Amino acid sequence: MTKPAWLALLIVVAFTAAFAGTFLGQKLLNNGKQSETELHALLHGDLDLDAAQAAKIEAIEQRFATRRKALELDMRAANAHLAEAMEAEHGYGPEVTAAVDHTHHVMGEMQKETLEHLFEMRSVLRPDQAAAFDRAVTKALAPDTK
Repeated sequence: MTKPAWLALLIVVAFTAAFAGTFLGQKLLNNGKQSETELHALLHGDLDLDAAQAAKIEAIEQRFATRRKALELDMRAANAHLAEAMEAEHGYGPEVTAAVDHTHHVMGEMQKETLEHLFEMRSVLRPDQAAAFDRAVTKALAPDTK
């Protein structure tokens, strides 16, 4: 295979991989939003929160909403860095590797902070409410099990 043909094939593979990653990411994020909506409905509808619990949960959600926006901006920046690295290297070189590592770091931070947020909300609940909350979280994380 000639060098230009090899380069063209590499570009097509990189583009296809980027497109597939973006598509899967959107599917996963949209699924996460659905689970989040169900969890929100459970918290504010089905758990029968008292006024103090509702106020604490609202404050927790407001704090996390601000942090989540910052994390989402970080994720967009990490994805842009990855796109730039792929465009510059046209292969899996050191810049692409660094950009992938950065993207994974940001995704990990988002997951950790989301879990901290969930546990903070859970701490406000009575034991019976916490049990229902736990079931909803488990269903959201692993919908096809059980």
